[in-house]
Amino acid sequence: MAGSANEEKTFKRFLELFLREMRPPLQEDVPLPMRPLTDLISEDEVEGECLDLCLQHLCKYNCPFSLAAALARATADSILQSDLSMYYLNKSVEDGTDTLPQIDSVKLARLVFNKLCETCCHWLKEFPYRRRHLPYYETSIHAIKNMRRKMEDKHVVIPDFNTLFNLQDQEEQAFYAVFDGHGGVDAAIYAANHLHVNLVRQEMFSQDPGEALCHCFKVTDERFIQKASREKLRCGTTGVVTFLRGRTLYVAWLGDSQVMMVKRGQPVELMKPHKPDREDEKKRIEALGGCVIWFGTWRVNGSLSVSRAIGDSEHKPYICGDADHTTFNLDGSEDYLILACDGFYDTVNPDEAVRVVSDHLQENNGDTAMVAHKLVASARDAGSSDNITVIVVFLRDPRLPPPSDEPEEEPVEDAEEEKEEVESLQSELVCQDGGAENGGKNRGGWPLQQCSAPADLAYEDRMDSFTDRTSLSIMGPDLRAETGCFRLPASSSLPPMRTVMPDLISPYGGGGAAWRPYSEDGPSGYRQKPQPKPRVPSYTQTTSDGQLLEVAALFPQEGRRKRRLEVMPLRRESQRLIRRARESHGPLSCFPSVPYPLRSPERKPGIAFPHVTHSKRV
Repeated sequence: MAGSANEEKTFKRFLELFLREMRPPLQEDVPLPMRPLTDLISEDEVEGECLDLCLQHLCKYNCPFSLAAALARATADSILQSDLSMYYLNKSVEDGTDTLPQIDSVKLARLVFNKLCETCCHWLKEFPYRRRHLPYYETSIHAIKNMRRKMEDKHVVIPDFNTLFNLQDQEEQAFYAVFDGHGGVDAAIYAANHLHVNLVRQEMFSQDPGEALCHCFKVTDERFIQKASREKLRCGTTGVVTFLRGRTLYVAWLGDSQVMMVKRGQPVELMKPHKPDREDEKKRIEALGGCVIWFGTWRVNGSLSVSRAIGDSEHKPYICGDADHTTFNLDGSEDYLILACDGFYDTVNPDEAVRVVSDHLQENNGDTAMVAHKLVASARDAGSSDNITVIVVFLRDPRLPPPSDEPEEEPVEDAEEEKEEVESLQSELVCQDGGAENGGKNRGGWPLQQCSAPADLAYEDRMDSFTDRTSLSIMGPDLRAETGCFRLPASSSLPPMRTVMPDLISPYGGGGAAWRPYSEDGPSGYRQKPQPKPRVPSYTQTTSDGQLLEVAALFPQEGRRKRRLEVMPLRRESQRLIRRARESHGPLSCFPSVPYPLRSPERKPGIAFPHVTHSKRV
């Protein structure tokens, strides 16, 4: 309950400062905070546009995503329940037998921002009850225009899918997607704003998300073709989507945007891109009367180098909108996913991508903030001139060692003793950047989700979509009033986190404290059987001369498990020899005790080292 109270206090503080900074555009002479990317909107597009505008604007202020998603949902629901007839344009568009009313996107945007301010004011007075959320998957994002004239890529990152769509009875869900437009950016914008909305609307979504993904691709394709016909658009987009529900991964794709998995340090193929040179795709196209010819690369009818896409109405049915999908059960040994467009995968092979990520993590002690930047740079250095978008989703904490394939066989007695020592050590050596002193209990060791700042996205006056934001934190925004963002006062009651500021503050993310496993404080010591237990004071204990021993600083976090794994076999062997000598009534002095864990001989200034003696029995 204390965590919920702190979270609510943090959110209310953000709402107060946000409302102080934002001026509601009530009158038409007041400029909008941002303009919509499209001019005309139909009724079935209202929800997606509302969610996009709200999240895009809130995340400019580094709003925690869980709060931004809840505010966007409340604002969209309020607009969907209101009468929008006054925002209809005078002329309607004939679509077959139906007359589709068109809404002026600028007027709708003004309504959205006013409703958002009303919702924030109401929540500031009476904050609604909200359930606690699990930490997000740690994520790194980077996108560049590269050498192209325009940026036609879009990407979607929704780490808190349940809050955004007010889903109460589902496991934790997350949605990630990359869309690579061609012939214009309109198709990619449309897919990024509406595909996830169409997903939730599918009847089979709760029972079969994989099938629902395929259906939502088809619906998105059909509706964009109608929009393109009304507005004379000639463009299309490929797309790849990964949807995580609990421990199940669903993948769906159209075209040559791809996703790969890395498991235990090895690349795993999840899909085959839709390209004209695929034998089954070539047969399908030729059976419909089309052809696949070489013109710099293999192209459908000598035009497009992809065989499936959303849009491209003039190339139907050869370029179809039927997505493929696959499902994977996660067992905990998966390292991360890499979603990217063809600007990346055409120049970087899976093995090279794994090497780049591995080298970066080793050089930066597991810090993931710039992983996507490294991958984008590797593709550009390899000769890619296309737009490049990369999303890296870490499925486990990269700072922890991978789970072992086979459990180590050991005597039951030794295993129990090791478990007791590990538990006591964890309680004694609390991580300095995320311990019990900061409030909270064991949270499973997951660090907070983080994003790196996208670069070269501003080919227009506003950011691409709400998914191109640069900060997705679950708690505690970093608020700076002097730069257009706010800064909340630091509080020891809030859990530490890794926060990356948006690009209006810094083009690259900054580092902070990441969550790691810890337990509550408790006394423990190094046990040397059959000798008495020499005790090491915990970092909260005070010595006789009044000095505070910073024990956590003596044992670096990243080295503890390694030292434990190195010492435990020696310790078990020593115990076996001691028991054998005791049984034979021999001397014990030939088996010196092994201190656990080994302590670094390096002394650090300003830190008192505990002196523990290990006597030997003769």
